[in-house]
Formats: sequence, C-alpha cells, structure tokens
Amino acid sequence: MSESPATVLAGLGETRTWQEEFYRQLHQHPELAHQEQRTARGVAERLRSFGYDVHEGVGGTGVVALLHNGDGPTVLLRADMDALPVREQTGLSYASTETSADQDGHQVSVMHACGHDVHVTCLLGAAELLAAVTGQWSGTLVTLFQPAEELGDGARGMVEDGLAKIVGPVDVALAQHVLPFPAGQVRTRPGPVLSAADSMRITLHGRGSHGSMPQAAVDPVVLAAMVVVRLQGIVSREIAPTDPAVLTVGSIRAGTKSNVIDDHAVLELNIRSYSEETRQTILDAVRRIVTAECQASDSPREPEFELFDRFPATHNDPAITERVRACFDDFFGDRAADLDLQSASEDFGDLPTALGVPYSYWGIGGVDPDTFEAARRAGRVSQDVPVNHSPYFAPVVQPTLDTGTQALVVAALGWLQH
Repeated sequence: MSESPATVLAGLGETRTWQEEFYRQLHQHPELAHQEQRTARGVAERLRSFGYDVHEGVGGTGVVALLHNGDGPTVLLRADMDALPVREQTGLSYASTETSADQDGHQVSVMHACGHDVHVTCLLGAAELLAAVTGQWSGTLVTLFQPAEELGDGARGMVEDGLAKIVGPVDVALAQHVLPFPAGQVRTRPGPVLSAADSMRITLHGRGSHGSMPQAAVDPVVLAAMVVVRLQGIVSREIAPTDPAVLTVGSIRAGTKSNVIDDHAVLELNIRSYSEETRQTILDAVRRIVTAECQASDSPREPEFELFDRFPATHNDPAITERVRACFDDFFGDRAADLDLQSASEDFGDLPTALGVPYSYWGIGGVDPDTFEAARRAGRVSQDVPVNHSPYFAPVVQPTLDTGTQALVVAALGWLQH
C-alpha cells in the first residue's frame, strides 16, 4: 500500500465519531426526490466546516463543493441523496417513520431503502479526510451531492443548471453504490455495469359497448392481452441470448365494471438493456408490435406511446476502472473483487457524459458478513438477504461506512497523489 492513502486515512477513527451518528440521523429523516432540503443543508454545513467552496441549490437541491489544492488533475466524487416512498420494516432503533407528499400529492411513507444515506455519509467522510491532509495530494477535489436519482432526472437537472461552469474542466468522475453483498468488500467491473432503463406508457384505443354486446365493441382488454403476450417474444426471439435484456409489463388498467367494455386500456412497461443498439431494437419492436396488434383488432385510433423515467446505461471506462481496481487491490487486498453485471439502473452517467470525462462506478457491500455467509451456505441468499428498495434493506453501519469512505479516498488518490 502506498504511503499517501494510509496517511490520509489515519484520521478515519476521528471521522468515524461523527459519521456514524450522522448516518443514523440521515436514515431516520429521509427525503424524497427533489425534496432533499434538510439533507442538503446538513451536507453544505459539513463541507463548509471542512474548508470547501460550497455551491447550494444546483439543479434544485444539489450541492457541489470544491477544494483547490495546487496543480494537478480534477477528480469528481458523487453521492446521491434522495430516498424512496417505502414504509420501513427493518426494526432498527433509528428506523424512519417519516411521511411526505409524493409527486402526485399522495401522502406516502419515506425510507432510505436504496442506501443513499450510506453514499452521502461516506462522501462527507472522504471530503473531511482529504481536506485534513492536503500535504499528501495535489489537484482539485469536487464533491457532488445529487438529488432525485430515483426519478432519473437529478443529474440532468444539475447539468442544465450550470454544473460545468461551477466545476470547470474535470479529469475523471467516480461514484459508488452500497449493494447486498458482504460489508467490507469493494467490487469493480470494466465496461457495462448497470443497465439502461426505459419506462413506457401505452394507451390502446377500442370502442366501448355493453358487456352483452361484444360485436359492437373493439375490446381493449382483449387487445391488451394480445399485446402483452406478443411483447414477451421480443427479448426471447429478437435479442441474442448473449445480450442481456429485460422487458416487463408492470401495469394494465382497463374498465370500471364487469358488464362494461371500456374504450381504452393503458399498459406500462419497463425495459432494461446494456447497449444503445439493443435499447433501440426493443423500443422499435414494441412500437411495431403494438401498432400491428391495434390494426389486427381494428382499433379506431392509433396507439399512444409515452416514454418516462429514463436512465442511461452505466458503462465504466476500462482504463479508468483498471486504475481504480489497482488502487483497491493495493489497499483492500482480497477484499477487492469483481462486480457482477447489475440489472439495476441509475443516472450517474449523465454527469460525466455531459462533462465529457471518463468515469468508473463500483459497489461496496452492506450485509453483515456472517449473515450473508449463513444465507449462502443454506442456498437462500435471494430469500434471506434484503436487496435495495426492500422495506427490510438495512446496511450494517460498520464496516460499511469505513469501507465506503476508504474506497472514495483511495480511488481519488489514484489521480490526486503528488
């Protein structure tokens, strides 16, 4: 292990004294996307106390802080801040009981069910450690705390609000996510790591009628059923078996009464893919199949398509990731491993893409190692280890926070060392 990471991380014991309590408070008081005011204030206050040049309200509630420390590259570290409309069932002493109005005005329970509280706390810890030992590195550190990752528009909002002007030229962007594997581990992967995601709302038009007179109708329920069946053939018959992709019909809405044939049906789909070519192939196939089924059913109007909640694929730069992995191997030893391809999606990639810089994104474990090993031995990891977005998702405080903080420091110093 090189001297610089060890010297910077020597202060982790002191950082840990506030980090753990900060994390518990953050977990107990989560905020939905675009509502992260309390979180952003706490983040900005800490960063100012560390000596950073802090910019608040970027893209709504985003926080960007810079620490200039002589000549050298500029490294951007990112954490996301928002929580989910989930009712927590972890039983933790610091479990969330918060509620809030969602985008539709409905009052919902709120929980940090994805681990963004871990991300925020680790990045703040790394920011303090690097600010405290500036003699060990040179360059500019940008810490970015992003809102609304769960909606897929938080990164774009920061970009559109002048992020490039705030941060200036950036050499590399780095980020991490807590995942359901043993705490203490850090895992990397070059190339595709997270899928692109596209949600699509399709409105199918029929002709309404009495349920006893179907000959007078164009039944949108039957049409919707045919569409659902035909869509299942896209991934299995139009995409190569070696090219991972998922198409899920998650919602069908039609009709109000058993003896009334309605005049329309609404389907909502979710599509996951790892390349732009596959993504476009699936989207084109959906439109082709739906349009053809509507024609086959003599639908009186063309179907309507609406894309929403779109996330880019996360595609790690191989050279950047190789450098990060070398740093991790040096520091973590056998706790550094390979990350499996992930079917989840997120919008981190929108930031470096807009800034025109390469990036790498890795995973840190959040599951108690003994709990994970017991589940593995029993062949029950999927059943017994809660995953992100579960109401039972509860990363162990340690060594999760230590590992996430160390990973950010070690990776950043891969560029910022003298």
